[in-house]
Amino acid sequence: MIRLLDRFLLLQPRWLSTILFIPLLYALGWLAAMLLTVLGLPYNAVSLTGTVLSFVLFVLAMPRWAAKRWSVTRTWTALGICNGGLNDRRSSAVGFLQGLLIATGLLTIITTLALIGGWGQWLGNLDIRSLLNALLLCFGVGLAEELIFRGWLWAELNQSIGAARGFIAQAVVFSLVHTRFNLNLPEMLGLLLGLFLLGLLLATLRHLHDGSLWGSIGLHGGLIAIWFLLDQNLVDFSRNAPWWLLGPGGNHPNPIGGLTGLILLATLLRIGKSKAKKTNEYIR
Repeated sequence: MIRLLDRFLLLQPRWLSTILFIPLLYALGWLAAMLLTVLGLPYNAVSLTGTVLSFVLFVLAMPRWAAKRWSVTRTWTALGICNGGLNDRRSSAVGFLQGLLIATGLLTIITTLALIGGWGQWLGNLDIRSLLNALLLCFGVGLAEELIFRGWLWAELNQSIGAARGFIAQAVVFSLVHTRFNLNLPEMLGLLLGLFLLGLLLATLRHLHDGSLWGSIGLHGGLIAIWFLLDQNLVDFSRNAPWWLLGPGGNHPNPIGGLTGLILLATLLRIGKSKAKKTNEYIR
């Protein structure tokens, strides 16, 4: 198995392994999940189980990938997860909380505008199950996606096309993977731009935290988890609310694709860029 993985990692041209890696992992995870149906796994759980198994395979492959492709031995340091030591754990926790606070502030502004404008009614319903789901979304999706996009993918792009172009490219890939192509053109373009700005902001946040992913995980996971609680439990948003405020998506809006979200993301990105420039550390 190790020999087969090594042969895959050394494929030429170099970018071929990068492009094929995630689809191949997803196919293997889905196949494994399908095999588990023989042991009683419900068919409606195949998609989620396959995704989880794909991520497990991703994590298992990372040490070999880092050694062969990047010539590094400290895999999780290179990916921004840990550096070791008590101070690192403290700075990771601080970074995560900072990202979570940014997400909270952004969604608080949008929700407040919706309530003031009469496009939402405060319900305040909250239960343990919803909180647990939100925590799973925050740490599960936030950690997994940041590890893939701002960890592995950005490192790969830096190796191939340089840090500055990799900074832009990872945000382009992130936006294309997450957008909804069933929307009408203005809404789809708004969502694409919002996701692109979010990808840039998440990468900037990692840069400002000296390569640590935890600030990005806090922001990304926080946006998903807090919006889940707001939309499902805390606020009854009107389905007639303007998409420029709550974003495109109809019954399942994404606030970062609306005009308000775009302005807030662009402002945060400008602030982050200014902070990085003051220390002469912005990505060039």
